[in-house]
Order: sequence, then C-alpha cells, then structure tokens
Amino acid sequence: MEVQDTKGYNIINNWLESKGFKPFLFQQQAWQQIIAGNSGLVNAPTGCGKTFSVFLGAVIDFINHHPDDYTNRKNNGLQLLWITPLRALAKDIGRAMEEVIVELGMNWKVGIRNSDTSTSQRASQKRQMPEVLIITPESLHLLLAQKGYPEIFRSLKLIAIDEWHELLGSKRGVQVELAISRIIGSRQLAVTTNDSRLSIWGISATIGNLEEAKEVLLSPIKKVGITIKANLNKKIEVESIFPDEIEKYPWAGHLGIKLAHKLIPIIQESKTTLIFINTRGMSERWYQTLLDVCPELAGSIALHHSSIDREMREWIEDNLHTGNLKAVVCTASLDLGVDFRPVETVIQVGSPKGVARFLQRAGRSGHSPDTVSKIYFLPTHSLELIEAAALKSAMQENMIESRPPMMLCFDVLMQYLNTIAISDGFLPDEIYKEVASTFCFRDITKDEWQHILHFITEGGNAMQQYDEFKKVEIIDGVYKINSRKVAMRHRMHIGTIVSDSMLKVKFMSGGYVGVIEEYFISRLEAGDVFTLAGRNLEFLMIKDMTVLVKKSDKTKSIVPSWNGGRMPLSANLGKKLREMLDKSATGNGEPIVELEVLKPLLSLQETLSHVPKKNELLIEQIETKDGFHLFVYPFEGRLVHEAMAAILAFRISRIQPITFSFAMNDYGFELLSDQPIPVDDTNVYDLFSPEDLLNDIQRSVNSTEMAKRKFRDVAVIGGLIFQGMPGEKKKARHLQSSASLLFKVFSEYDSGNLLLRQAYQEVMDQQMEEVRLRDMLNRVQESNIIITFPEKLTPFCFPIKVDSMREDLSSEKLEDRVRKMQQQLK
Repeated sequence: MEVQDTKGYNIINNWLESKGFKPFLFQQQAWQQIIAGNSGLVNAPTGCGKTFSVFLGAVIDFINHHPDDYTNRKNNGLQLLWITPLRALAKDIGRAMEEVIVELGMNWKVGIRNSDTSTSQRASQKRQMPEVLIITPESLHLLLAQKGYPEIFRSLKLIAIDEWHELLGSKRGVQVELAISRIIGSRQLAVTTNDSRLSIWGISATIGNLEEAKEVLLSPIKKVGITIKANLNKKIEVESIFPDEIEKYPWAGHLGIKLAHKLIPIIQESKTTLIFINTRGMSERWYQTLLDVCPELAGSIALHHSSIDREMREWIEDNLHTGNLKAVVCTASLDLGVDFRPVETVIQVGSPKGVARFLQRAGRSGHSPDTVSKIYFLPTHSLELIEAAALKSAMQENMIESRPPMMLCFDVLMQYLNTIAISDGFLPDEIYKEVASTFCFRDITKDEWQHILHFITEGGNAMQQYDEFKKVEIIDGVYKINSRKVAMRHRMHIGTIVSDSMLKVKFMSGGYVGVIEEYFISRLEAGDVFTLAGRNLEFLMIKDMTVLVKKSDKTKSIVPSWNGGRMPLSANLGKKLREMLDKSATGNGEPIVELEVLKPLLSLQETLSHVPKKNELLIEQIETKDGFHLFVYPFEGRLVHEAMAAILAFRISRIQPITFSFAMNDYGFELLSDQPIPVDDTNVYDLFSPEDLLNDIQRSVNSTEMAKRKFRDVAVIGGLIFQGMPGEKKKARHLQSSASLLFKVFSEYDSGNLLLRQAYQEVMDQQMEEVRLRDMLNRVQESNIIITFPEKLTPFCFPIKVDSMREDLSSEKLEDRVRKMQQQLK
C-alpha cells in the first residue's frame, strides 16, 4: 500500500499543512518504508527534518494499525526506542515529539532515560513504559541489566539510532550493536503476537562510508536495508576572515585571539551566532577575550562546553531556543542535532581538522533547508588559510571522511556479558549466535568466545587463584551473576567507556561550576588561579574527588588544557591541502582568494626553500645554534607524523648512532640532533620505505609502554579493574598501577590474552594510524623527494619549531621568545 493512501499519512499531512509545512520527498520515502516494515538508513544534512522522517513514520504506522481509536489508546507499551549519543539531545528531541503528540490528540507518552533521569522517573517507567523512550547507549545497557527486560521490548516496533555517524567507529557504537542483537534475540523468544516485525532505522549526516554504516547497523537482522538520501541542495557559504597583515613566520594559536575584534560586527549583525572553538581551554580564553573587546556583550554571550555544570548548559540551550542569547562560544558539545532555529551564523575558529565536522557545524546555521548556511573561518595562524581553501574545495567535491567501524572489541563484549548475566543470565550458545551476528564480532572464533567465557567464570589462565575475577556462575547451563556485591559493582560501571578521569569543581560556599581533568588539577598548588565556565577560580584543595575553589579577582589565570584537545588532520583534508599548495606552486587553475592573501608567505617559503607540489615531499635541513634540524612535510596529521618521526629516527640511527628530539604539527615534523643528520639523495627513498614497517614500528616506538596505557582503558571497560564507589573513585594513577600489574601478569603467564592483544591493536589503529602511515610511505615512493638546505628557519618550519618550545615555557614567555625569533628572522 502507498503511504499516501493511508489514514496515518492523511492525518500527518493535514497537521503539517496546518503549520504551513510540506513533507520532503525523503521524509515520505522513509514513511513508506517504515509502514512496509523495512529497515535502513536516512541520510540528510543538519536541519532538514531527519528526526521527523523516522518519528512521524512510527506515528503514521501506529495510526494505520489503530485507525478508529488511535487518540484513545494509552499504555500501549514501548513502540519506539530512540537511541541518541548525547544527553543534551534527548530533551530537545523529546520536546519536539511531545508537541506533535499533543497537537494530534494522541495519548502517547515520551520518556527520557539517561544518567540525569531521576530514580522516581525510572521507577515510573518500570511500572509502565512510555510509548517513546529516548535513551543513551549506556542507559540501554542498564535496561538490559533489569530482571525481566525482554518484557519491555515485546511491543517494540521501531528502533531509531540518531546521529549514527557519531556512534559509528567508537566503542559506544559497539554497545549499540550488541544491544540491538540482544533485543532482537529476546523478542524472537518472547513475542507471541501476530505483528512481531521490528524495524531498525539509523539517522546520519553525510559520511564517506554511508553504505558500510548501514551494513554495521543492520548486521544483526541480516538485511541489506534501504538507504534514503535527502537530495536537498543546502547552500553553504564559507567566508574566511583575513588578518590585516599576513605574518610570514606564523605560529599556532595566537593569531585567532588577535583577530577577535573582527568578530564583533559579525555577532552584532546576526540574531544569534555560534562560535566553535576546537578545545575547551581555548573556548574559555575566547569567551573572556570577546567580553574584554566588547563589554556590552555581557549578559547576552555564554560559554558552552561539556565540562560546564549540566544546569548551566541546559539554561544556555533553553536561551538559544528562545533567541535570548546573542552569541555562544562552544566546542563540539553543540556539534550534534540540537535544533537551534534562531542561529543565523556560525564562526569556526581554527581548523576543524576534517570536512565532515566543518559541514556539521556549518549546518547549525540557517537551520532549515531553504536558508543559506553561513560559516566564517577564522585562522589561528596564517597557514590555516590554506586549510580554509582546502575545505571549500573538498566541500565542492563532496570529499567526506569515512568512519571505519571498530572490530573485535573484547572489552566491550566482556562488559556486556556481565550485564546480561546480572539480569536473567544467558545461555552461551544462544548469545554466541547473537554476538556473531553483529558487524563488530562477525569474525569472532569459537576459541576466542571460549576464552572470554573462561575469563568471566574462572579468571582465565592467569587469574584462576583470585575469586574477584570469577564473577559469573554456571547453574544448569545458565551463566549468571548471583553475588549481590558483584552485581552492584558492575551496575555502577555499566556503559563505562573510558575518558580521562574527571573531578567536580565546587565553590567552598556550595554550588557546582563544572568538571576538570584530574591530570590538570594535579599540577596546581593551593592559591593558583584557573579559568572554568568563564570564571577565574582560586584552587583551594581536593576533597572526596571534588575540587574546592573560591572566586578570584586576579586577572591572570591558567587556562585548563584537556587531553581531548588535539585532533589530527583528516586524510581527506591533508590530500586537499597538498593540492592547494600545488596550485600555489604551479599557478594552475582559477585564483583562490586565500592563496592570493598568503602570497607574501608562500613567496618567502619559495625563496628560502621550496613550496612542494602534490607529487613532491619536501625535506629541509637547517643548522641553527640549537643544532641540526631535519624538517619533513607529508601533510598527514600529527599522529602519522609522530609515528613517522620515531621510525625515521630509528632508521637513521642504524646508518649512524645518533640521538634525536622530535616535534610535530599537522603539516610536518622535526628531528633535532647535535650532529649532522645523514639524509641525502642516496638513502632518502630507503628511509621512507614501507618495507618492514611493522617491525620498525615495534622497534622505534615504545609500543609496550603505549599498550600499557591503552590496556588501562581496556581493563576498566572489561571490568577487570574496579573504579571505586561513587564519590570515592580511584585516582588515575592507582588505576594505572592496577592495570600495569595485570598487564605484566598477562604478558608473562597468559600471552594469548585477548585484552592484551586488543590493547596492542588499538595502539596500532588509533595512536599510530598504521594504515594511513603505510599509505603515506607508498605515496612518497612514487613522489619526488626534494631536499633543501635553507640558511635560516622558513615559514613552514617555524610553527613546528615553536610547538617544540611549548612544553618548557609558559604562554607569556613563549610569546616573548617567538617575537624575538621573528625579529631576528626578519
């Protein structure tokens, strides 16, 4: 049956008409597939009605099944399970859904389930599930830990996974895969009604591997599914903000703040502006700087990042909705689907490091399909203007990054098995089939499965003597956790996907400010002043995992740095960057405004050294009073450069015993030594050879030390290390020492341990980007390697040199030192 011929469609269509709206073709296509009971993926740009394409499909389907009494029916059980990656999205989506339900006169209830949900709300949901439940992946696993959970999903018709591109390629995405496999498995046993179909729909912004994203999601139901694309030509205008004078010797971070005054007219001319900053630390500085430059913004500008107290964040989100705020300085905390209609303009400060992220942020402005999304790009140093040109070019060619899915995450699997062992227990053969039906575990072997079961029941080969690792008991073939203590401990850590240890920040007089990473606070002494949530705070002490502070009148303060701050340049953007430099070097093609503005810098680079074309790798050898420098420019992002610097240093040391210090940024890296570095035309291609790469990585990088740090996260997720009770969580260094001990035991007595293997694999995939590193070396083999010998530092190497000095100098001293260096070079 065509969707247009149904009562549900007519009711929804009339409701939309009454509000002056018309459904888009992609929304109608989604509704058609949903009423046919099919599954798939909806792909549409931000602000084009992706939510309604699935939510209204579920409503239409319900009305079609109950055409005569759809308004009277209540307590229908769970109909729609809406999985969202962010708590911040839940409130906004719930509000939009409730509005529709009320205006249609239906009796559906919308519930929210996440870590902010009160105990009374949870109890109420347990007694009577709402028709729509908006839930995070972690809270969904907590639901699976309830006794009798299959009953909850008996009536379920549709699972929607919002912002699937954000979850894909992460361990939270793996949690979603496992939860879906269990819901499907439990329904096959529990559903006795005639209408037992269950649809699964992902909702995603554009990513490079859209078909694979759909395959990952639908793997447990063994269906190819439908991809529905919104062919809406959303216009995006990108405008670069240029400094009055191009700095020929640029360095990261400082230029942006110097251009803050150029943002004031943009903010004043727009109804509401979002100013995206890449790091929480810099967002604090920007918020303060904008207030200093334009004091009349006080009261109409706010600061939003994930370390600010929840109530404050919610107040900001509500005031964005109502248009009461003129500007919000924010980080990725406002990247995802929250619908802020009054936002007219977006400003991106510094490189977003990826095309997809830039598009996502651009889509926050002009939040409807027919309006133009306007995004300004403000560089934090001159060379970032090349990235602006690269972004524009990549957007025109639709070069969007892929999100590769994670494979064989045994730590998440162990946590999941303990979770379902708490509730009703599980039969291993039944669960093995479900787990193997997911994309993540489709290659799991019977031996690996037995290894995991052996570990959760007996502690594996190495831990059989310790009762705390024997969590799961086998009774009549059913694997179950019967110990109340073990169950309680596990419930506290269900959904744990490790991030850096966070401490709450609280005024001595009461009132929360936000959260801060333990590693930052551990470096402060009583009396030090730092900035959080736009306030200057004096650090007093740490008590019960809470940082106690008081307000400070001091103008100088330390801006916190968070470990998540430094994202590497994406492969797509790196490729485009090389193409832009090629255009600059060859003069081919239409003039590009950013390259025209950068001409003084690029001309100086060409005079002193060389501007590499896309089929060239530039290497600069420079001697200064600091020693002998080797600068290499692959334009492949800081992670690849970090690994390549270590490998190159190792390979050079085999030619001649020599020690190096490293520095790197997204464009290139430096090796510094106190003696001449033997790299020339005779050996350079061998030094950049992909041959024997894995062995050279193992020898050159302390991969054991990196794996040890990674193993801490794996062990916490897998439940091998207890993080402590709420309010008295273990410090990061205690967790690390526990993990190091386990790492040592497994290395010596259980070398085939799956979690150990996983830790090494994650180091290769995530910290080394081994695949991208190999691709780069293959590219270099087919390129011309240009070695130059400049007499002084060049515009390209100057920012790398400055980055190498950051560790040892405060920001004030660094600025003074850089100014002197610039003067000397001029």
